[in-house]
Amino acid sequence: MSLTIARAEGIIKAGRATAEKLGVKVSIAVVDDRGDLVAFARMDGARFMTVAISQGKALASALFGQPSGVLAERAGSPVFQSVIQMNQGRVVFGQGAMPITEDGHGIGAVGVSGATSQQDEDVAKAGLAAS
Repeated sequence: MSLTIARAEGIIKAGRATAEKLGVKVSIAVVDDRGDLVAFARMDGARFMTVAISQGKALASALFGQPSGVLAERAGSPVFQSVIQMNQGRVVFGQGAMPITEDGHGIGAVGVSGATSQQDEDVAKAGLAAS
């Protein structure tokens, strides 16, 4: 089981459509189960920092197999701080990413940044629902 580029691109396409409906400009990152980037899109007008944040949220979700928002409350714990350091500060424990599963196994995650935390998560969920 692995995350295909076709599935990742489908997630991004559906996520972008939802972001457009919401009237927000976001970056959407899809990563595999190791947190390596599979596909990425930055909407026209999305702020530059959304690139790294969307990837960081996706990485957090992929590493732990949970929505990144669930992990946010524990972000200050010593274990989570160690994870951040081990990954050169790239992990972002903030709402806006969802794990991608297949047959009950984690195969990656989608992370979104650029709108409110809830809108980011809604865009990520919409992308997953279409995949």
